[in-house]
Amino acid sequence: TLLACEIDKAARETILANKPEIPLIGDIRDYSSKQILDLAGVKSGSDIDLIMGGPPCQAFSTAGKRLGLEDERGNVFIKFLDIALEIRPKYIVIENVRGLLSAPLKHRPHNERGEGLEPLKEEEKPGGVLHYIIRIIKDAGYSVSFNLYNSANFGVPQTRERVIIICSKNGKRVPFLQPTHSEGGEYGLPKWLTLRETISDLNDIMHDYVPFPEKRLKYYRLLKEGQYWKHLSEDLQKEALGKSFFLGGGKTGFLRRVAWDRPSPTLVTHPAMPATDLAHPEHLRPLSVQEYKKIQQFPEAWEIKGKLLDKYRQLGNA
Repeated sequence: TLLACEIDKAARETILANKPEIPLIGDIRDYSSKQILDLAGVKSGSDIDLIMGGPPCQAFSTAGKRLGLEDERGNVFIKFLDIALEIRPKYIVIENVRGLLSAPLKHRPHNERGEGLEPLKEEEKPGGVLHYIIRIIKDAGYSVSFNLYNSANFGVPQTRERVIIICSKNGKRVPFLQPTHSEGGEYGLPKWLTLRETISDLNDIMHDYVPFPEKRLKYYRLLKEGQYWKHLSEDLQKEALGKSFFLGGGKTGFLRRVAWDRPSPTLVTHPAMPATDLAHPEHLRPLSVQEYKKIQQFPEAWEIKGKLLDKYRQLGNA
């Protein structure tokens, strides 16, 4: 890697601590492609093999307001793409959340759509952002393939779905990625890696974690590994979830103990928020920073910098 780009303060500290030799830039909007090549120590016109990145995805996330490219972070995506296409590497790889598949180019508030209201315009329909991005890439002469991949199918002890877009300068069709693992050993592949085989060697260490509030521990004492709020009695479900009990949706993140013999669920940026609990299968605590690091397959020697919540956020986003 000749150059890294990161705007988050704690993540920058982590990169500098572990890879001090790599030039590190901040907000990509502050740089031209020429400046980036200069900082990377590459002559203009040199062959670059790969530019890869996960430009900010909150603009497309189903958890947010989904303003897409109207969101300032959405524009960072286009800036990343512009710079990559100007540098013209052999390949460009872009990683993003599954919400990118359905994000519209222009967001129309939910209270302004529906029966009796003006139908959605083309740019307000799902998938507009992805079509727009692919058009930019193809107009620059690159071929492009995209797919939704689950990291558990590639030997990661975590089920995490992400869209991977692969672009090739030679214009040839880019093949889809071939899984290396399968859930139950189908197709003669090794089975998914489990949480048990990933973190069981971390028993005798000091764990850093955010404690659960005492009132939540009452319920965790009743839940076994792999269980969540639905495994409580109905009275306790209503007591534990309060108003959320009557909301729609699966609410699978409430009071969730992870299972030993499955991959971890998608690691979140805070494992002790009411709707995104990731409790240890047995202990009365969330998964620790050390367990997060192991599940995300960081090298053991890799040092994560910042305060406790900074570490969780970096590892959850990684």
